[in-house]
Amino acid sequence: MDWIGFGYAALVSAGGVIGYLKAGSVTSLVAGLLFGFLAAVGAYLTSQNPKNVWLSLGTAGTLVVVMGLRFLSSWKFMPAGLMTLASALMLAKLIRGMLKTSPHKS
Repeated sequence: MDWIGFGYAALVSAGGVIGYLKAGSVTSLVAGLLFGFLAAVGAYLTSQNPKNVWLSLGTAGTLVVVMGLRFLSSWKFMPAGLMTLASALMLAKLIRGMLKTSPHKS
């Protein structure tokens, strides 16, 4: 089971809900729930087949770019910096897993 992936999905979803509750941002709510759902489905797919990481890679990669740009424009750690960091760590975990499970040609 990809518990780290499911935890990441919960963090993304919670971020969207918190953005809505604190700032009334419907965009944060929709984006957080959508990307949280995609991350959860990706974690499920990775749990079923460790080589099936493409949805998770796409989700985390998109959030690294989008939230990274928001962080660079605001320099505020919350929420953009936190989501950039969490997404980058998730991306690193996925890439490390891909490298570990891929066969080496000699």
